[in-house]
Parts: sequence; structure tokens; C-alpha cells
Amino acid sequence: MAAALAPNFGAQLVFRTLAGLSASTPLTCAGGTISDLYNSLEKTWAFPLYAVGGFGAPLTGLVMVSYVGPTIGWRWAEWVSLLATGVVLALIVLFMPETFAPILLEWKAKHLRKTTGDERHRSPHEMAHITAAARLKIAMTRPFLMATEPIIMLWTLYLSIIYIILFTFLDGYPYIYQETYGITQGLTNVIFVAMDAGVVSILVVVPFVYRHTAHKVKAKQSTPEDRLWYAMVTAPAISISLFWMGWTARPSISIWSPMIASFLFGYGTTGVFISTYMYIIDSYEMYSASALTLVAVVRYIAAGGMTVAGLPIYEGLGVAYTCTILACASAVMVPVPYVLYRYGHHVRSKSKFAVSSEHESESA
Repeated sequence: MAAALAPNFGAQLVFRTLAGLSASTPLTCAGGTISDLYNSLEKTWAFPLYAVGGFGAPLTGLVMVSYVGPTIGWRWAEWVSLLATGVVLALIVLFMPETFAPILLEWKAKHLRKTTGDERHRSPHEMAHITAAARLKIAMTRPFLMATEPIIMLWTLYLSIIYIILFTFLDGYPYIYQETYGITQGLTNVIFVAMDAGVVSILVVVPFVYRHTAHKVKAKQSTPEDRLWYAMVTAPAISISLFWMGWTARPSISIWSPMIASFLFGYGTTGVFISTYMYIIDSYEMYSASALTLVAVVRYIAAGGMTVAGLPIYEGLGVAYTCTILACASAVMVPVPYVLYRYGHHVRSKSKFAVSSEHESESA
């Protein structure tokens, strides 16, 4: 609301910063919540649904407000965002329960003490005698401790590169379609629906991965490395789509060609995102929220600057060479899921926070 009423550009920047700070919570908590709610097999379909919403919603928003700014003013874009987030906030406040197991056990222990009068009912969370200040300190420092974890470092680097590519790619959309094909800004935003369709298309992969995971779970052979299938079948699509976009986005070639490349890009980035989060959640379990916090902070800091640098890069190098550079950067990281699928259990066995193979066997 404050951003919509901002009297000048400086105030707009301040209020948008505060909005971003407030909206960062789902980026770090959503993964942990899904981990709390669903078992190993259920997460195979639950997390892709979350990822499709998380990736697809911003693209859908661009399509929905494609004509808002040019027709009724930029302030209405803020008002539309306020209405949407207000509805979501109301749903969270009214219907979102606590899901963190230690807190639920603490509440249960308090209820038992109240109903039975027996003070011996204590949860492990209470018996630890950790003050609110100490909990806050742990929550603020543990994500940075995760920076020493090889798995976290590798996936943080991978997702940071993906987001740098994504932000640069999105920045180039107006340049590619308005300059190359001469279409309007509103229609350019509508074309984001092609990438949005690619995001949704990842759901086609879910039944195959689910069947594989179900077989592993039934045989008690499931490991975090099974979560890498989404990335293994989608990671090459990112590089392919960028090469495709770069060398076919020209007036002499149909506009449908770069649109299909956008579809492929949405498919690839969503698959890598799913594997990153699911692999970290399964590898770090109770520490996964801290690990995902680090991943989110680093990738957005790294990629945020590209919203400023993206367009000058396209103008200086052109579409073909800019997309080629981005494609090469993504190609360097393509082997990551394959390498971790083969050697990830060795890396986890040497970790201070990650789940070991022995723990997996006991859990199975």
C-alpha cells in the first residue's frame, strides 16, 4: 500500500525494499513446511506443485498486469499486488496451522500437564531450556554455518547461476521481442505465458519420478540422491533453450521459435529448482530451513544486480552473444546433479549436518 502511495522515486525504493523483506519468509519457510507435512514419497508430488506455483505465479502476474501500467498507471500494479497478497495473508492467518514437530510436541505436553496435573509431561524442546534470545541467535547464525557444507555450496552456486541467467533472460524479453519483432510492451508481457507453460509442463515428469521413488521406498533403498531425477532430466534444457533463443530470435525467423525456447527454459529451471530444494530437505532434514535460507539469500543477492545490468548487456553484445554466454554458464553446471547422484552419499557421510547413509538405513 505504501509503495502505491509513494510520493517520489526514493520513497518507492524504500517501500519496495520493505515489501521484499516481508515477502522473503515463504522463500525460507515453505521448504521446511512441506518437509513437515509430507512423507518421503508424498514430497515427490507435493514439492513440484509448490514449485510450479512459486515459479509460475510471477510469470502469470506479468501476463495479468501487462496492460495495467500503460493504461491506468503504475500505481495500480501496486494495488493489484496488495489485493492479492491481502487475500493470501488472510488465508494464512485463518487456516495455516503450526507444522514444526518440536513446537507441536511442546503444545501437547502443556495440554497434558493442564488436563492431568502431572508436571512430568515435558517435551524435548522444553527440556532443552533454550531462551527466545538463544533461539533467535541460532536462527540467525546457523544459515551461515551451512556455508561450510560442500553440498550447500554447490547447490547455492548452481541456483545462483540459474537465477542470474533467469533475471538476465527476463530483462532481455522486452529487448528481444520489442526491438526484434516490433511488438508492444503489453504483448511482450503476454508472451511470458510461453515460459509459464514450460513451468507447468514439469508436472508431466512427476508420475515417472513418483513411480521410481515408490519402488525405492518400498524396497527401503530410498536416498536423498533420488531427488536429483528432476534436475537430471531438465538441466540440459536450460542451455539448449538459451542457444535456441539466441540464434533464432531474429526478424527473418518466426516469433514462435523464441517462444518455444522460452517454454523449454521454464521447464528446465523449474526442474533444477525442485531437485535443489528436495535434495537439501532430504539431506539436512531438521537443518533444511537454515540451509535453504542461505541458498535463497545468496541467489537473490547474486541475481538482483542483473536487473540493472541485463539490458545494457543485451544492447552491447546483442541477443545472440548474450544468450550464448548465458548458455555456456548454465552448461558448466549441468553435470552437478549427475555427479551428486553418483557420489552424493560420500559427500554426506563427511558432513556435520547432513543425513548419513547409516541414518537412512535405520529410518528405512
